[in-house]
Amino acid sequence: MRQNRSIPDAIVIPGLAYKDVLVAAKWLCDTFGFQERLRIANHRVQLLVGTGAVVVTERQGDLERADFSHSVLVRIENVDQHYAKVAAMHVKIIRPPQSYPFGERQYTVEDFEGHVWTFSQTIDDVDPASWGGLLHKQ
Repeated sequence: MRQNRSIPDAIVIPGLAYKDVLVAAKWLCDTFGFQERLRIANHRVQLLVGTGAVVVTERQGDLERADFSHSVLVRIENVDQHYAKVAAMHVKIIRPPQSYPFGERQYTVEDFEGHVWTFSQTIDDVDPASWGGLLHKQ
């Protein structure tokens, strides 16, 4: 797996939505011993715990739907190949593959019960400062 300073090294990264991202991140760090890795304005914070990671995101929209309260990001080697296989299975596509300035190529789908999955391939090692992220030294 390629390295990218803009994303944790973990393979599976859950995302949890909260009304106040900064309050939630502080609580998770203080209470569970997570460490802040990367802050993205006031709407997203990457946290580390051991060799794992979680992303705290801003809660928006319809709070009854699973995709607004949590999601899962899975890092893989070849997004386009994976997407072709998944699309052939007629899975609901939320976002087709797209390359992002933070060095990841991702697509997002909804599973059969409404859970959201994003599959991500590292395409470049990008310094988070180049797109406005605040990386904490580990």
